[in-house]
Amino acid sequence: MTQTLSLTALTRQFGATTAVDRVSLDIPAGQFVGVIGRSGAGKSTMLRLINRLTEPTSGEIRFGDLNVSALRGQALRQWRRDCAMIFQQFNLVERLDVLTNVLVGRLAEHGMLGSVLMRFSDAERTMAIEALDRLSLVPQAMQRAGTLSGGQQQRVAIARALVQQPRIMLADEPIASLDPANATLVMDSLRRINREDGLTVLVNLHTLDTARAYADRIVAMRDGRVFFDGTPKQLTDDVVRDIYGTQGLREFHEAVTSTSPRPVGVAAYA
Repeated sequence: MTQTLSLTALTRQFGATTAVDRVSLDIPAGQFVGVIGRSGAGKSTMLRLINRLTEPTSGEIRFGDLNVSALRGQALRQWRRDCAMIFQQFNLVERLDVLTNVLVGRLAEHGMLGSVLMRFSDAERTMAIEALDRLSLVPQAMQRAGTLSGGQQQRVAIARALVQQPRIMLADEPIASLDPANATLVMDSLRRINREDGLTVLVNLHTLDTARAYADRIVAMRDGRVFFDGTPKQLTDDVVRDIYGTQGLREFHEAVTSTSPRPVGVAAYA
C-alpha cells in the first residue's frame, strides 16, 4: 500500500528563532526529493522533525492515515524504524566491524536484553551481508569501521538504514564531507535504492547540480519556509539567485566543475 508523507503547517521554534515556519508538503510514495537552501534555512530541522528526533512546536506530520506527530513510546520507536535517518557524520561505532555496525540497524526489533548483548539471528546476518553486497562492501565486512574511507563509512550507514527495512529514507547532507568520486557512489546508491525498492527518499544537499542530477523534485528553503517546490528543470538561475543571491549562484556554477559528484552513469571508484 502506497502512502503519502504529509506535512501541514509544520513549525519548530527555538526560543525567538523559528527554524521551520509553517511548512506544508505532500510527498508521494517513491519520490526522490532533494532539499536545498543556505545554511540555517531549516533543512536539517525539517528532516529531524519528520523522524521525530526533534519535536514540532505546532503543525502535523502524517504518513497515510498515521498521525506521526502524535506518536509516543513503542509506536514512535516503530516510526523511527520505518523512517531511517542517514547523517553527515556517519554515526558508526568505529571500533566495531562493519557487519556489526550494519546489524545495529536491527536493534529496534530486539528487546532490551537483546540490544544490550548485541545478539543477532542468522537471518539478520544474512540480511546485513545482502545490504553490504548492494553497497559493494562485502570485502570490508569484518574490517573495523574506523579504518574505512569516508565514502565507505557513509555507504555502511546506508546499509545499516537498509536493514531497518524502512519505508522512508532521510539523508542529512550525506555527501558534504566527501570527495567527488565518493559523493557520486553515495548518491548513486541512494537513487538505486529509491528506484529498486520504491522507497521515498529525502536528501538535504549543498550543491544545486547534485540536486538537479538526482532528484525527481527539488524543495528549496529560505528562512524556515518553502521558497520553491518543483522539478529540476523549473529551478532556473533566476530562482536560485532569489534563494542564494548572486554570489550563491556563482558558487553553484563553480561547484559543477569542482566539488560535486559526476552524473549517474559516469564511473567512479572508492
